[in-house]
Amino acid sequence: MNAIGALSDLLSGFLIISGIVFLIIGAVGTYRFPDFWSRLHAVSVTDSAGMILLTLGMIVEAGFSLIAVKLIIIGLFLLFTGPTATHAVANAALVSGLLPLGSEPGAKEKAKRVSTVTRAAAKKRRKARS
Repeated sequence: MNAIGALSDLLSGFLIISGIVFLIIGAVGTYRFPDFWSRLHAVSVTDSAGMILLTLGMIVEAGFSLIAVKLIIIGLFLLFTGPTATHAVANAALVSGLLPLGSEPGAKEKAKRVSTVTRAAAKKRRKARS
């Protein structure tokens, strides 16, 4: 085994193990944090970081090949869809009235007003496009 191959294996192993550690930390955060909002934040951040590190480790291990190109495409897809899905879940929770722990008094009514305004603005945009 040459030095470049050994360095490549070492780097890819480090990236893959780092990605696994991030994903485990996110899983632990799911159980440790008290409410939905902090759990969602912990999982979304660590999921994105873990996915990026795992994908980079696999790309380094694959070398310059078609497999690396496919991994890059998969990584870009996950990089865009992960935060988008998290945003959609958070928006649905906010619209349904779920508030973080320790919210100030009257926050539930404020969230309802925000969701009503958001829905009205979306309806107005749809009408304008038609």
